[in-house]
Amino acid sequence: MPDALELLKIRRSVKPREMSGPGPSAGEINTILTIGARVPDHGKLTPWRFIVFEGEARVRAGEIIARVFRQKNPTAPAADIEIEKRRLTDAPLVIAVVSFTKPHPKVPAWEQELSAGASAMNIITAATALGYGASWLTGWFAFDRDVLEGFGLKADERLAGFIHIGTPTKPAEDRPRPALSDIVTRF
Repeated sequence: MPDALELLKIRRSVKPREMSGPGPSAGEINTILTIGARVPDHGKLTPWRFIVFEGEARVRAGEIIARVFRQKNPTAPAADIEIEKRRLTDAPLVIAVVSFTKPHPKVPAWEQELSAGASAMNIITAATALGYGASWLTGWFAFDRDVLEGFGLKADERLAGFIHIGTPTKPAEDRPRPALSDIVTRF
């Protein structure tokens, strides 16, 4: 396992289309989810949960996405519907991070939403530490209520994103990162 600081310095997103199997084992998935649940959570509200898509579940999810897309785009070509069907099938594992807020006198909704984001980032970091590629994506279907209901989300739940996890098929390319001098001020 790489040194924690080195891992954080070199972490890169891997495009799902640049992933293949194998994906994480059942034990590794439990490790990833355990680390995903170990984030700042003021008030111990647990304002997030996870949906695991692996194997045929990724195909079934794609069918939901394609069905909703077809309903909302009745003149869409068959090729576009096929693209929607495959939204979650490139990587062998996809973990959806579901976010919701609970009324609390000391913990504003913003903090709860940030906790869900921290959870998604922990999932990515854990997958990377285990040697997998990972990418946090959304897309139109992450915000579509019909798709979300098809995935079992309640009316007060939103999707923070889909974390795609798999074995990289090629080295991940880095992107330009901001210079600290451009983003840091001292008070």
